[in-house]
Amino acid sequence: MRSPPKIFILLVLAVVTSRPPTAQQVQPATAAFTTVSEQDLLDQPPGSNWTTYNGDYSGRRFTNLHEINLTNVAKLRAAWIFHPGNSERLEATPLVVHGIMYVTSANDVFALDARTGRVLWHYQRPLSSGLLDDAAAHKNHGVAVWKDFVYSETDDAHLLCLDARSGSLRWDIQYADKRKHYGATSAPLVVKGSVIVGTSGGDSGVRGFLAAYDAITGVKKWHLWTIPGPGEFGSSSWPGDSYVHAGGTTWMPGTYDPELNTLYWTTSNAAPDFVGESRPGDDLYTACVLAIDADSGKLKWYFQFTPHDVYDYDANETPLLVDIQDNGKTHRLLLQANRNGFFYLLDRTNGKFLQATPFVEKINWASGIDASGRPVLSGRIPTAEGTKICPGINGATNWFSPSYNPDTRLFYVIALESCNLFFAKPEPFTKGLTYYATGTKHLPDEHSQKILLALSVPDGKPVWRYPQIGRGDSWAGTLATAGGLLFFGDDAGSVEAVEAATGRPLWHFNTGQTLYASPMSYAVDAVQYVAISAGSDLFSFALH
Repeated sequence: MRSPPKIFILLVLAVVTSRPPTAQQVQPATAAFTTVSEQDLLDQPPGSNWTTYNGDYSGRRFTNLHEINLTNVAKLRAAWIFHPGNSERLEATPLVVHGIMYVTSANDVFALDARTGRVLWHYQRPLSSGLLDDAAAHKNHGVAVWKDFVYSETDDAHLLCLDARSGSLRWDIQYADKRKHYGATSAPLVVKGSVIVGTSGGDSGVRGFLAAYDAITGVKKWHLWTIPGPGEFGSSSWPGDSYVHAGGTTWMPGTYDPELNTLYWTTSNAAPDFVGESRPGDDLYTACVLAIDADSGKLKWYFQFTPHDVYDYDANETPLLVDIQDNGKTHRLLLQANRNGFFYLLDRTNGKFLQATPFVEKINWASGIDASGRPVLSGRIPTAEGTKICPGINGATNWFSPSYNPDTRLFYVIALESCNLFFAKPEPFTKGLTYYATGTKHLPDEHSQKILLALSVPDGKPVWRYPQIGRGDSWAGTLATAGGLLFFGDDAGSVEAVEAATGRPLWHFNTGQTLYASPMSYAVDAVQYVAISAGSDLFSFALH
């Protein structure tokens, strides 16, 4: 961990969308609408409301609702199903505030009656053309809410502010340039009246950054490059103009500690992806978690999980904030199950590395993590002939959400046991082409498997394992509840509930679709619901 000097900022402008967006108010929502207060965002753990992508600022995806519990979860039934009609792969987590649900599908935003799924308003915006990054194109993970406003990022990196009562557009900020192949997939995060946004496009040859905008006016407050420029700390990895195309994008929402006034945001892999000769050294600040002053955007500290990454091991997995009591002392921890296969504990006050333990069996790129937090490399790297490397290209886990239950003191994550052949062939950056330097292939004798894991905190040891039936295709996350349950999307197209303490299966509902989203929970009129996107539909469940 090192503290860098001041980082200079620059705003990149984008082009406007080709057709004007519209908002269709199907049914007036103002009668039910209640403004979102600052306290609504600060409440943790969440209860009736679910006010951020991960439920609250901590990222724990734990709800204190307990109407649905171990004794009655078997009676859970689908309460309603909503089909937005413009996406076959929903990845958003809906937000619910005072009985109104806000959810995205591609560039569209919907307000729904959270009891019935009835549409209250629908903001429509066309998909953008000419996006280079197929992995991110038209994917959206949800909105942010604050006071009377709803905020959404578009596929071409615009930040939208909508009126929460009607869906009408208040302002539209273009914060990155689509012509340079920037995009956006994240849900924004609102902190102290600022809307924090990031970008996708790391494999398209862009330079990652974070930016904050005034939540009322849309005026930029600060901007932080995640790749240092010439003369800045860490720039030695980026000779010439390579820093301009170096990746390190910020395509998932971060977390926030109000007491420390610190944002924790993660960054993606370096570019080009599988070849490291053109970017010697550690390649800061790729594959990192960044601790950022929420007011100024200045970097407080960083921790790099995979220095000089040549495996596509993004660090965009959620950085969970957990407080542990030990002998009367409070330890403020940051937890992350990283794509590289190791489960990390950091001191979130200063970035000090505490420990890392493997959470999958198939790891051969490193033999462990040393006392300073750096990987002990095995020497396996991508080659022209192909090298078997584990975890594979999708990682030991990925962006789908983990969770933490303070009652069990267990961290829950869906892991992937897999390997791939990694290939490398140096290629120069070419505008209009992806910046991979080749890629990976599936091994014919390799069988991937998803496993739901419960890891103890703080020792990082597995407490129970729940192997999944399937081919490792699910991209769904987890939700922990005060009812003693853990909800998740399994690898066979079902939403499942297991006992949080033991992993004992209790309930499932087959959606008939592959899941690419993480579950959440909310309550309206004292009725608890669990909702999750599956394929092209949004499902909400309640007791009957």
